[in-house]
Amino acid sequence: MVEFGFPGPLRDTLVAAIRSGAKTSTSALLLGYEHANEPLPEVGQRSAVVDSDGRRVAVIEVTEVRVVRLADVDLEHALAEGEGDESVAQWRAGHESFWHSAQVRAELGDPDFTVDDDTLVVTKRFRLLHVV
Repeated sequence: MVEFGFPGPLRDTLVAAIRSGAKTSTSALLLGYEHANEPLPEVGQRSAVVDSDGRRVAVIEVTEVRVVRLADVDLEHALAEGEGDESVAQWRAGHESFWHSAQVRAELGDPDFTVDDDTLVVTKRFRLLHVV
């Protein structure tokens, strides 16, 4: 099972983009995986995508996983996220806003958490296998 964002409008938007095929990539903080003691996704891994109500609404398969510096995220990745960003700067601004949110800071246990160019980001590409 894989969750995108937190339940609510953001997750609903991301799930709709996945179901439509517009979203084929995502990003997460490496620190988030480490904090949750979760392994990184692996190529070939299949996961059910859940909506804000916890319902399984699609199945995706991981096709690529990279760990890169935030400053090294490229336009191809930003566009593949399917969130309407037209530049890396626009993608980064939206992601920084999310990563600096109270919810993410609480999840990480650090009320002052911030990202910078050297923050490690897990970029994951996937393909849509099935819509439920």
